[in-house]
Amino acid sequence: MRARTKEETIIYMENKKTQLPENAHRELKPGEEYQPLLSPKKNYPEVTPWSVTLGLIMTVIFSAAAAYLGLKVGQVFEAAIPIAIIAVGLSSALGRKNALGENVMVQSIGSCSGAIVAGAIFTLPALFILQDKYPELTVNFTKVFFSSLLGGILGILFLIPFRKYFVKEQHGKYPFPEATATTQVLVSGEGGGKGAKTLLVSGLIGGLYDFIVSTFGLWGETLTSKVLPWGAALADKAKVLLKVNTGAAVLGLGYIVGLKYAFIICCGSFLVWLVIIPLMNLIWGGQVIDLMHSGITQTIGEMSADQIFKEYARHIGIGGIATAGIVGIVKSFGVIKSAVGLAANEFSRKKTDAEAEVIRTQKDISMKIIVIGIAVTLLAVFAFFMFGVVDNIWHAVVGLLIVGVIAFLFTTVAANAIAIVGSNPVSGMTLMTLILASLIMVAVGLNGTAGMTAALIIGGVVCTALSVAGAFITDLKIGYWIGSTPKKQEGWKFLGTLVAAATVGGVMLVLNKTYGFTGEGALVAPQANAMAAVIEPMMNGGSAPWLLYGIGAVIALVLTFFKVPALPFALGMFIPLDLNMPMLIGGAVSWFVGSRSKDKALNEARVEKGTLIASGFIAGGALMGVISAILRFAEVDMYMKPSPWTEPVAIIPYTAIIIYMVYAALKAKKEE
Repeated sequence: MRARTKEETIIYMENKKTQLPENAHRELKPGEEYQPLLSPKKNYPEVTPWSVTLGLIMTVIFSAAAAYLGLKVGQVFEAAIPIAIIAVGLSSALGRKNALGENVMVQSIGSCSGAIVAGAIFTLPALFILQDKYPELTVNFTKVFFSSLLGGILGILFLIPFRKYFVKEQHGKYPFPEATATTQVLVSGEGGGKGAKTLLVSGLIGGLYDFIVSTFGLWGETLTSKVLPWGAALADKAKVLLKVNTGAAVLGLGYIVGLKYAFIICCGSFLVWLVIIPLMNLIWGGQVIDLMHSGITQTIGEMSADQIFKEYARHIGIGGIATAGIVGIVKSFGVIKSAVGLAANEFSRKKTDAEAEVIRTQKDISMKIIVIGIAVTLLAVFAFFMFGVVDNIWHAVVGLLIVGVIAFLFTTVAANAIAIVGSNPVSGMTLMTLILASLIMVAVGLNGTAGMTAALIIGGVVCTALSVAGAFITDLKIGYWIGSTPKKQEGWKFLGTLVAAATVGGVMLVLNKTYGFTGEGALVAPQANAMAAVIEPMMNGGSAPWLLYGIGAVIALVLTFFKVPALPFALGMFIPLDLNMPMLIGGAVSWFVGSRSKDKALNEARVEKGTLIASGFIAGGALMGVISAILRFAEVDMYMKPSPWTEPVAIIPYTAIIIYMVYAALKAKKEE
C-alpha cells in the first residue's frame, strides 16, 4: 500500500474534521481569524445537479407540507433542521464523499419553504376569510404568488449588504441557536465520531420526549403556577401567572441562547406578566377597554391573564420591537453607509486588485447587482400593485413606499431577533405593518374591500420579506461556520424562493376549494383570522393601540439609554411567557456546566458538549414536530384525556432531561 502524498494527507485531514473550531462560538481575540471547516483557499463541491435538484425537491415537499399543516391544524414547523437531516442521511446512504458543501446548499435552498410559508399564511388567507363576508373581494393565484415571490426577493436583497456585519463582524456576540443546531447536524453527519453519537442520542431523547408530550399528552406541555395551592386564586383574582413550556427543544434553544440574553428576554416577560398585567387588572379591572374598536365586551377583570396579554400587553412588546429596530438601524448607519458607498464605487469605477482578490468565503453578490435588483424588484412591486391590486397610480405609489420603507427598516430587526433567540417576531411586525398600511390607505382615500385587499397584500409582501430575511441570516451563518461560498448561497436562494412561492400559492388555492377558510370544517388558519379581525374594523373607521405602542417605545428608548439591549427585552414582552421561561432554565444550565471547574479548557469542552446535546434536543423536537403534525392531520388521535395530575407530573420528566443534560455535559473531557 503506497504512502499518501503531502497534498493527499492535507485533504484527508480536512475531510476528517468532525467538529467546528473551538473559536466558532466565542468572540475572537485581537488579530485572531476564524478558520472554517472548508478551507477558504480551496474550492469544494457546492452547487451541483444533486444539491440543486434535492434542494428544490425539499422546497416543494416542505412548502406544501408546512402550508397544508399550518392552515389545516394551525401548527407551523421549522423545516431547516429536518431538511439538513434528510440531506445528511441521503448523502451517507448513497456514499457521496465530501458532501458537506453540497448539504449546506441543499439546506439553504430547501429552507426557503418554511420562510415563504410563514410569510404567506400569516396574512394572505385573511383575503379568503374576508371574501366570505365581502363577495366583491377577489383572490387569485397571481395575488398570492407575487406577494410571496416579491416579498421573498426583497428580503434576500435587503439582507445581503448586512451579511458581513451579522455573520462575520458580530462573530461570537450572537448565539444563533437554530444555525448552531443545524450546523451540528451537518458537521456531525459528515464526519461521524463522538460528536455524531452525542447528537444522535440527544436527538432521540429530545425527539421521543417531545413526541410523547405532543402525541400522547402523557404529561402537560405547559407547567403553570396554578398547580400550587394558592396559584389558581392568584391567577384568577390578581392575574399573576407564571408558566413554563416543558419541551426539550425549547430547553435546548435556551442553552444555546445562553444566560445573558435569556435573562434579558425573561426580564421583558416578567415586566409584562408580573407588573403590567396585574396593574391593568388593579387599575382598570371594572372597565371595558376597546382600543381598536374590535368589539371587546369583557371587562379587564373578567379576562384571564392570557387574554389581557393577547388583547393589550403584547402590543407594548410590538412597540418596543419596532423602536428597538429603528434604534438598531440608526446604530448600524455606518454599515448602511459603507454598503451604499461600495455600490456607488462599483458603478463609478472598476474593481481594484485588492477588491477582486476577496477570499472565497467572503464573496457576496456585487453591490451593483444588489442595487439594480432592489430597483427592479420595487418596480415590479409597483406594477403588481398598479395592475393587480389597486388600479390607481397614486395608491400604488403609496403601497410601494410602505413596502419599501417598512421592509428595509425591519429586515435587520428580523435578522437580529433570529441571531439572538432563533425566533422571528414576524407576526408582531406584520400586525404593525397592517395597521400602518390601513391607516395610510384610508387617509389617501382607499377604504372598504379595496383597502382591505391592498393592506393585506402589502402585509403579505412585508411579512414574507421579513420571514425570508430572518431565515436567510441563519443559512449564511451556517455557511460561514462551515466554509461555504456566500455568493452561491445568495444566488440560488432566489430560485428556492420562486419555487416555494409557486407551491404555496397553489396549495393555498387548492385548500380553499377543498376545505374553505370559513364555515363548517374550515381550515383553522389562526394567524390569518387574527389579521382579518384587526384589518376589518381598521378599514371601517377603527383605531390602533397607539398608547400601548408608545409605552413599548418609551421602554425601548430608556433601555437603550442605560445600555441594556432593547430588542431581546422587547422580544420578551411580545413572546409568550411559557416560551421564555425555559430559555432562562436552559441558559442557567449552560452557565452551570461552563463554570464548575477552574480549568478554562475543561469548562469550554463541557459547554461544547452541552451545545451538541442542546442541538440534538432541537433537531429531535423539530423532526418529531413534523411527524406529530402529520398524525394530527391523519386524525390519528392517541391523546390521553387530561387528569388533575397531568400538569404537575410534568415536573418529573422535565427535571430528568435537565439532569441528563447537566450530567452528560459535565462528563466531557478537554482535548489534549
